[in-house]
Amino acid sequence: MQPRLKKENYVIGPDGSPLTLADLPKPSTQRWVVRRKAEVVAAVRGGLLSLEDACARYSLTVEEFLGWQRSIDKHGLAGLRTTRLQQYR
Repeated sequence: MQPRLKKENYVIGPDGSPLTLADLPKPSTQRWVVRRKAEVVAAVRGGLLSLEDACARYSLTVEEFLGWQRSIDKHGLAGLRTTRLQQYR
């Protein structure tokens, strides 16, 4: 009988590659670029993290996270850019 390999949980990230908990931004992240926001949203949507865990881990409010999610749904990744916020609202 062969030993079973531990299968790590993952979701598909915003760039189409597998995303694990180890791949997520560090909890101490201060600078939220588009890619990092999208990775956290993908992790929550895919069940890798719960909404509550993500908010606690990254010191986010539920409203802030849901805003990221709405921006992705409405405008794609470009909606997460803060410098062009006025064009997307």
